[in-house]
Amino acid sequence: MISAPGDKTPQQTYVNLKERMTGLSPVFQLHIPELKVGTLDTLVGLSDDLGKLDAFVESVTRKLAHYMVDVLEEHQDRIMENLLANGQELSNFVTKFQWDTAKYPIKQSLRNLTEIISKQVNQIEHDLKTKSSAFNTIRGNLATLERKKTGSLLTRNLGELVQKDDFVLDSEYLTTQLVVVPRPIYTDWKNCYWKLTDMVVPESSRLVHEDNEHGLFTVTLFKKVVDEFKHHAREKKFLVRDFVYDEQALEAGKNEITKLESDKKKQFGPLVRWLRVNFSDCFIAWIHVKALRVFVESVLRYGLPVNFQAMLLQPSKKTHKRIKDALNSCYQHLDNQGFSSTMHDTQNLDIPGLSLPQQEYYPYVFYQIKLDLLER
Repeated sequence: MISAPGDKTPQQTYVNLKERMTGLSPVFQLHIPELKVGTLDTLVGLSDDLGKLDAFVESVTRKLAHYMVDVLEEHQDRIMENLLANGQELSNFVTKFQWDTAKYPIKQSLRNLTEIISKQVNQIEHDLKTKSSAFNTIRGNLATLERKKTGSLLTRNLGELVQKDDFVLDSEYLTTQLVVVPRPIYTDWKNCYWKLTDMVVPESSRLVHEDNEHGLFTVTLFKKVVDEFKHHAREKKFLVRDFVYDEQALEAGKNEITKLESDKKKQFGPLVRWLRVNFSDCFIAWIHVKALRVFVESVLRYGLPVNFQAMLLQPSKKTHKRIKDALNSCYQHLDNQGFSSTMHDTQNLDIPGLSLPQQEYYPYVFYQIKLDLLER
């Protein structure tokens, strides 16, 4: 995104550059309306503020794009159809940019327009934090429960692996315990489980489930020796899992997963729609910030009355250097202070809008718009 003073008219500036860029890059006119200029002091202050706002709005736009990727999970083929601006592909929106006078009235001062965009994007960022936190909590809880359904026998939820018949229930003295045994030592378990402590019921152990590494065995014993049994089992590398067979609790666990899955589905559609709408709004706001920066910087560079043409170039990697050389050749005469077009340490230069050290300076107004918003 560049601007140069009007040769005779702004239109002529565009025509001249288009001819110079033949074979190097398409050139598009960037239509910026007649905005209220204000005072020089205001413009200088705005130049720095707009630089910060530009970075902020871009970061929120990227957050929205990345979260869209995160939320769509299995629907990655639908990402690009949701990352549009006013229903258009991003490059198409930028090259055909029209100022939105309804949202950003041009009768407002430049400072007011900046504040309108800042408030709008701050609200979007706040809402994104709230919505993403709520959705991520549901996803996290669901993932935890699903891991417990599918993980190792050492950690997974055992409720779905056992039946009521596997347990001695409602006994004053007896209890049934579940023990995880590594597969290579099944024989050790069968030979010694009933000798690990007194009061273990002989022949009470049964294999109820196994995975690739472990088996889940039941064993019945007297309640008063459970702690001792656990201690001796651990010495033999058998893990007694803490589990109480409770049909109501097991049913509640199943209902919890069903409820979380239902909540996730309910939130998914509205969240994707919200992301789509607010990504579009945020991207559009970002391009308006870029347009404001071009306007402010052009007035500061080229003076009054306002007479400049803002233009867009879309270089490929191959033509990048040649385009910059052609632009420098075309606009070197604008560089009244005699700066070269290479990298300068701008800490000592009083150039509005160039407040960052080691920032590139050109004799013409220059800003980049990186449209690959999914790039980290």
